[in-house]
Amino acid sequence: MPYDLLVLGNPLLDLQAEVTEDYLKKYDLKADDAILVEEKHMPIFDEVVKMDNVHVLAGGAAQNGARGAQYILPKDSVIYYGSVGNDKFSEQLRKANDAAGVYSNYMVQQDVATGKCAALITGKHRSLATDLGAANHYKATHLRAPENWKHVEAAKVFYVGGFHLTVCPEAMNALGQHAAETNKIYSMNLSAPFLPTVFKEPLDANSPYWDYLIGNESEALAYAESHNLGTTDIEEIAKKIALLPKKNTARPRTVVFTQGTDETITVIGDVAKGTTTTKKYPVRQLSQNQVKDSNGAGDAFAGGFLAGLVQGKDLDTAVDMGQWLASLSLQEVGPSFPLPKQTYQPRA
Repeated sequence: MPYDLLVLGNPLLDLQAEVTEDYLKKYDLKADDAILVEEKHMPIFDEVVKMDNVHVLAGGAAQNGARGAQYILPKDSVIYYGSVGNDKFSEQLRKANDAAGVYSNYMVQQDVATGKCAALITGKHRSLATDLGAANHYKATHLRAPENWKHVEAAKVFYVGGFHLTVCPEAMNALGQHAAETNKIYSMNLSAPFLPTVFKEPLDANSPYWDYLIGNESEALAYAESHNLGTTDIEEIAKKIALLPKKNTARPRTVVFTQGTDETITVIGDVAKGTTTTKKYPVRQLSQNQVKDSNGAGDAFAGGFLAGLVQGKDLDTAVDMGQWLASLSLQEVGPSFPLPKQTYQPRA
C-alpha cells in the first residue's frame, strides 16, 4: 500500500497519568521537570501503565507529528519508521498508532526495551521521566531493506525529527538524497535547542536536502549562535538558513519558525538568485481557560503543516492547517487531538 507521508523518528510510548505529590517524592522527582531515568526510576513505567487514569499515546516528537498529519489526511496516508523493543510497550505503541491510523513500520530490537516517557501530572504541573531505550538503536539497514525501501519509493513527502540526528544521520541523508533525486519533498524539524550545537556536524550534512525546515524561536536562536550568524532576529536567521546550499534546485527552500503565541514566520529562499520572501501569520487566539496543555503543540503544528504539503496546498493554507491543529491540541491533555475527529476549518 502506498503511503503519501513517510516519517522517521524516535518512538516513545507516552504514559500520562495523574499522581500525588507523594508519588513524585517517592522517586525524587520534581513538578515541571524532565529527566532521563536512572535505575531507581524504572519501576515507574510498570506502575503507571496499570493506573486507572493512564492515557497512552504513541509519542516522540516525530511520531506526534505523524499522528497529527494522519488526523487530517485520508485513511492510510502515513507510515512511521523508528526503533522499538520486543515487549509489551511496543505492543501498546502499535495499538496507539493503529488507533490514530498511522502504520508502524518499526525496527525491532531483541535486547533493548522500547523507549517510554511517563508524564506524571500533579494539578497543572507535569514531571517527565524518559527512558530512550530502543529508540537510540535505529539503523539505515532497516530503511534500505527492500520491503521497507519500497515505501520510500512510493512516498511523496518525508519528515524527520531532529532528534534522529542523535541516532542515525545515515538514514536521514538517504531519505534526503532520494527526495532530491526524485524531486519529492524532504522536511526536517530542528526539534530542540541543543541539537544545532551538540550535533552541528550531522545537522549541517543534512541541510542541503531541506525543502522545508520547521522549528521554534529558541531553536532558531540556538542555530544562529552555533553557526555564528551574528543576529538574534528570527526573520534574519530564517533568511540565512533559507539561502544555504541546496541539492534539489528545482524547489526553493522554505523555513518555518513558530513563536508560541507570537506570529509564525516563513521565509522562502531562491538559492540560485540569492533572494528571499518573508510572510508572517498571526496565531489563532485561545482564551486562557481554553488552554489545557501546551505539551506537543509544536508537533501538532508540524503535523497540520505536513498534511497541507501532502495535499498540495499553498504555503498560506499549510501554515493555517498547522495553526488549526495546534489550537486543537492546546485544548487537550498532552500531544493529542479531539475525538470524534474534527474537520479542518480555514481561518475566517
